[in-house]
Amino acid sequence: MRVISGTARGTKLKTIENISTRPTLDRVKEALFNILQDKLKDSVVLDLFAGSGALGIEALSRGAKKAYFCDKNPEAIKVIKDNLNKTRFIDKAIIFNCDYINAIRKINDKLSIVFLDPPYKLDLAVKSINELLKCNILTKDSLIIIETDEINRDIEEVKKIKEIEVVDTRKYGRANLIFIKPNLGK
Repeated sequence: MRVISGTARGTKLKTIENISTRPTLDRVKEALFNILQDKLKDSVVLDLFAGSGALGIEALSRGAKKAYFCDKNPEAIKVIKDNLNKTRFIDKAIIFNCDYINAIRKINDKLSIVFLDPPYKLDLAVKSINELLKCNILTKDSLIIIETDEINRDIEEVKKIKEIEVVDTRKYGRANLIFIKPNLGK
């Protein structure tokens, strides 16, 4: 796995070697960041369920001003720190080694982009979105991206939240991306 573009382009990133962590494939990451390219400059990003931190690091490499990383696995936190040091983005990062609810509650910025890549079989995307809304850290311009292999289930679940709307979906093999905007008053 590597940083695809930006100031850290080509830097190889460490990953976690176990079955509970599934890194976003480079082709999915490249497609995602081609979609996001105009939204990254000076953005504040949250990489929730961060794993290796690859999505947040890619955002920093492409111009984000700050990234929050959250994972409850101490091994993942070590890998995230190593990757941030290797790419020289450690000063632009805030790292939380805790569950997603406590991490969201600690954020004191309005978020531009939220990457939600929870373990596939755990139904955490909707719970995460509800917590983000409750903590008032999204704006009407924020964008939430969920990576899932259960797209129909997740779309049905997120449609039940009246404060958000699904604006796009993309399929890349087994991985699906759902793009969501808050509906906080236009």
